Amino acid sequence: MQRVQKLTPCLWFDNQAEEAAKFYCSIFDHSKITAITHYGHAGFEFHGRPEGSVMTVSFELDGQSFTGLNGGPMFTFSEAVSFQVNCLSQEEVDHYWGNLSAGGAPEAQQCGWLRDKFGLSWQIVPVAMMDMIKDPDTKKSQRAMQAMMQMKKLDIATLQRAFDGES
Repeated sequence: MQRVQKLTPCLWFDNQAEEAAKFYCSIFDHSKITAITHYGHAGFEFHGRPEGSVMTVSFELDGQSFTGLNGGPMFTFSEAVSFQVNCLSQEEVDHYWGNLSAGGAPEAQQCGWLRDKFGLSWQIVPVAMMDMIKDPDTKKSQRAMQAMMQMKKLDIATLQRAFDGES
């Protein structure tokens, strides 16, 4: 029996769903486009899209299913929804930050958050930082939090020094 993922985020694009899916798949390992559907004549009076143009793109990022929908310009992304990328090393932080932030809005980069070139928000989070801010020693966790508030891309070594009281 085929396992069906219960929750699949659907990302509304104006007309860049396929471009975005290809972009995201190029960044995340174990990723692929799984299906593309096209608009037909049916429903043209509602969707207004040219027959044959891309309607949806189904894709997986590291095994997580997504759907990209070319629905038009009436809805756009906001920071109210973001995708958190948990990173085990600074190398991973650098990889995801560098790739996802390319072409995005520099003014939308703060505390590990970024907005990509399609307007979608991401949080590039070192697992070590989450461990630091969950630490029961509030003096240590607050030092790490204060250091994080000064950063755009998170730096694990700097966070660790703050956590340890060395900065």
